[in-house]
Order: sequence, then structure tokens, then C-alpha cells
Amino acid sequence: MEGSSDEKGFFQKMTRQGEEAIGKLAQELLENPVVSGALSAALETRERAMRAQEAALGAFNLPSASDLERLTRRLRSVSQRLEGVEDALDRVERRVEELDDAPLKQRLADIESTLERIEQALSARAGAS
Repeated sequence: MEGSSDEKGFFQKMTRQGEEAIGKLAQELLENPVVSGALSAALETRERAMRAQEAALGAFNLPSASDLERLTRRLRSVSQRLEGVEDALDRVERRVEELDDAPLKQRLADIESTLERIEQALSARAGAS
């Protein structure tokens, strides 16, 4: 059992030392003007290549990766808005279903009877003249 804990301690120590050595190496590489210059040049070249690729795709009227990314974001936005509209319509539909149309039917019946009385009154006047 002691051997196992000694092995774990040794392994942890070696891992820590390895991480420190890699960190120091990376720091020294980044501080080296030749390496940092090469890294900067590589990044600039990558950026120029991306711009050239976008220009070439544009010349062929094809979308670039950034165009597709913008379109994807826009579609997500539209989709979220559409979901909001659907939710609002569902709420309106539920409220309409909850409405009792009996008062409306009664109101229409009252209007029809009022119209009949008006027609009778007009007929009576027309007959009296």
C-alpha cells in the first residue's frame, strides 16, 4: 500500500516538473524574437489567405464561412422570434377557446328583434300614409 502512495507522489511530482518545464520552454519560445516573428508572419499569412479566399468565393458568387456564420446567427434569431410569435398565438387561441359565445348569441338575438320592431314600425307608418 505504501508503494502505491509513493508511486502516486512520484507521478505527481514528475507531472508537475514536466508541466513546469513545458511552461518555461513555451515562455522562452514566445520571448525569442525569431519564433515570435515567425508566429506573427504565419498569423498574418493566414489572415491574408482568408481574405483572398473570401474574395475568390465572392467573385464566384459563393458564400464564405463568415457569410454562412452570419446567416446561421440570423436564422437562429428569426427562429427564436418565430417561437415567440407561436407562443403568443397559442395564448390567444386558448383565450378564444375559453370565451363563452352565449353572450354574443344573445346580443345578436336582441339586435334581430330590435330590427324586426323597426321594420314593423316602418311598415305601419308606410301603411298609414
